[in-house]
Amino acid sequence: MSANRRKFLKGLSAAALLPVLPAFSSETEMAFSKTGSHRILSCNIRVALDEDEAKGLGWSARKDICLRIIKDRKPDIVGFQEVLKVQADDLRKYFSSYQLFGFDGPEMDEHTTGYYGIAKNPILFSKDRYELLTGGTYWLSEMPLVAGSKSWDTARARHANWVRLKEKKTGKELRIVNLHLDHISAEAKIQQAKMVVVESAQYQPDYIQILTGDFNSRFDSKVFESVRNGGWKESYETIHGEKEAGHTGHEFQGVNYDKANAKGRIDYIWYRGKIKPADAAIVKDAVNGKYPSDHFFLQADLIID
Repeated sequence: MSANRRKFLKGLSAAALLPVLPAFSSETEMAFSKTGSHRILSCNIRVALDEDEAKGLGWSARKDICLRIIKDRKPDIVGFQEVLKVQADDLRKYFSSYQLFGFDGPEMDEHTTGYYGIAKNPILFSKDRYELLTGGTYWLSEMPLVAGSKSWDTARARHANWVRLKEKKTGKELRIVNLHLDHISAEAKIQQAKMVVVESAQYQPDYIQILTGDFNSRFDSKVFESVRNGGWKESYETIHGEKEAGHTGHEFQGVNYDKANAKGRIDYIWYRGKIKPADAAIVKDAVNGKYPSDHFFLQADLIID
């Protein structure tokens, strides 16, 4: 093990851990997926922006659509990207039998709205199905325990949230990591992905881990070299083949995106350990022609071996 990796893991072991939390609800708003299957969503919901509001595409106009589409998919776990406080509050209220982990933390930025604010990547999971064992946050920089830290010319501070869950019925454990890589610096994306691979490698190869997020990278990017070499497989690729799946970002145009031919998928659900996908899909749902975000969501049904 390299000195840098030992230093990184030592720092993580000393911080970013939370105590065990009890289950709070005896009822669930959503039916569980079929027995043995865990339905995972990755949802970039687009930050709440004033300029979007002026176009009729703001969070106030999309909120009900977004929440409804996610609910109708009956997820067990959701990895969100681009969540500001007003959106986190709405998620907690709407998904009352779910726990939202990873939004709260040091508010290192004086700006609370728009792209000046640091959007978070919280993880939502069913409190009826899972017990939270522990969880944490680290920043995708050379100072992973310093909130808001930036390296490699990243345009914005980026971070990863993670939780370890135990399925109450079976006692089986799984770990979910959720992230949003930089959108400008190619080097930052490569290094940020490597960090997640190194951090996750402290677990045994058969330990179940799921990695969700917006990677701002197409499937054949160098960003994924370390991910694939680290033993991760991508759910959509396992089901449909390692090839271009089509765009997921769409600037609110959905299936009629006028730049679709020049764009590709940038949202992914990876897995590692004793788990495999039974199905995977790009969610292109809309309500009366209106889309919940400027991204399509990703869905995977994963079965523990």
